[in-house]
Amino acid sequence: MNALPLLLIGLAMFAGGYLLYSKFLGDRVYKLDASFETPAHELQDGVDYVPTNKFVLWGHHFTSVAGAAPIVGPAIAVIWGWLPAFLWVTLGTVFFAGMHDLGALWASARNKGRSMGTLSGRYIGRRGANLFLVVIFLLLLMVVAAFAVVIKNLLISTPSAVIPAWGAVAVALLVGQAVYRYKMSLGLVTVLGVAALYGLIVLGDAVPVELPDPILGMSPATFWIIALFVYAGIASLLPVWVLLQPRDYINGVQLFVGLGILFVAVLLSTPTIVAPAFNDAVPAGTPSLVPLLFVTIACGAISGFHGMVSSGTTSKQLDKETDARFVGYFGAVGEGMLALGAIIAAVAGYRTLADWEAVYSAFGEGGVGAFVAGGGEIVNSGLGLPASLSSTVLATMAILFAATTMDTGVRLLRFVVQEAGEVAKVKINNVVGTLIALAAGMGLTFSQGAEGAGGLRIWPLFGTSNQLLASLTLSIVAVMLIRKRRNPVPAIVPLVVVFVMAFWAALVQLGDLYDARDWLLLTIDVVIIVAAVWVAFEAVVAMRRASREPPEAPDADVTEKAGLTG
Repeated sequence: MNALPLLLIGLAMFAGGYLLYSKFLGDRVYKLDASFETPAHELQDGVDYVPTNKFVLWGHHFTSVAGAAPIVGPAIAVIWGWLPAFLWVTLGTVFFAGMHDLGALWASARNKGRSMGTLSGRYIGRRGANLFLVVIFLLLLMVVAAFAVVIKNLLISTPSAVIPAWGAVAVALLVGQAVYRYKMSLGLVTVLGVAALYGLIVLGDAVPVELPDPILGMSPATFWIIALFVYAGIASLLPVWVLLQPRDYINGVQLFVGLGILFVAVLLSTPTIVAPAFNDAVPAGTPSLVPLLFVTIACGAISGFHGMVSSGTTSKQLDKETDARFVGYFGAVGEGMLALGAIIAAVAGYRTLADWEAVYSAFGEGGVGAFVAGGGEIVNSGLGLPASLSSTVLATMAILFAATTMDTGVRLLRFVVQEAGEVAKVKINNVVGTLIALAAGMGLTFSQGAEGAGGLRIWPLFGTSNQLLASLTLSIVAVMLIRKRRNPVPAIVPLVVVFVMAFWAALVQLGDLYDARDWLLLTIDVVIIVAAVWVAFEAVVAMRRASREPPEAPDADVTEKAGLTG
């Protein structure tokens, strides 16, 4: 089968979802109001609460939620065949992810920009909120540790991506100054910024950077991981407009250009899909399609991490409530497009079925490497770019996605640490909170040695905890909708489907981890299962209670009298 129809059908579904379903959600379910005073205006502080142009904010949100996961997950999941992965990515994006991301952004904006962990205290109950924080903390810990290792691996395997990956930080700093300090036209700054990034990609391809071994008494792997955590810590403390926001915006535009290059290459080269639609000959040891497909592909279909970003940083920068549809729902669509590109690269970027089977010789193979190799082949064939430059473009794209998620993850982890401090009646400032977040992330990453093996050891549980968190976020949205006497079905349907699949997967993994005597992951899995079940029970009780209570005023907002702080 030719890959072009797959691309066109997927893009058409995403367009239909944004133009039709997101409009229904915005107008009929969430009833977005342009006159509502958002937290960015009400609590403006120039650091975290900053009213932001919706295109710039979309760039921050999209690149923060995307990361490497919508590349890794789909590029692994095609081992079961391309059709299940394609259907979950497209239908999941349209009906699950968009609803979830927009809902989390709306819920937080209506509650002074507070996080899902804090909101669970109001809408589900204090016991559920404390357990919610545990799940959030573990998920964010997995994100920052795993993505540090993913980036490190790419910097070492693709040295041509080193200059553009780190040069993007300098470009972002200049973009932030140009837009906020010197009030330059956003269009002009965008063109210059993207041109600078692609100039760096060309330079990086011509001048690859391979670190000496050892460097400063460390291996290159150790050095890169430490450098990444230091960068993420500094980025998480700076005002969002200085680095985080402009970096994410210009990266978002550059990454969309990169996706455009891949999609145009598919259009021109019309590559053949060599992988089967359904793989009846999966390698030994491959788990069953159901439920593992639904947690292997988390980001790219629906992801609980998106709710953390929506309520952790994005809601504090929302200029108008009506911008939430573009920022939240279209942000999910952007990630779905990346996942679609990863699927096509992983199944149509190889010359023969034998070549594909050689890569997918065991479950867990493929991932970012398959995306870079397969996508590079398609770009080389379709656009005639040199193979090395094609791979550099895609490797840089993957690194920038992962890096923006990592620095946002550290910032969110700091928020969670501070919220936990409030529960314990301990005031934790930004610097201390960041140091705690960095210590936890680096501790996990280096727990299995100086090469960072611990960062990916925890990856099998990432998808499961991510999906459980998504269902818990949807439970908060559902309670809010029931209180306001609005239709909760668009939230409850994905909530039930995702919770059942994720809980089922967690039980399957529990048995596998016990058989493997992996006590660390087994303990974490048990904690996640207990916390998720407890919060789910509390959520059901909260929904029933909300249906019996008098309806909430249409424009009711949370005030300090509700007992929420920080």
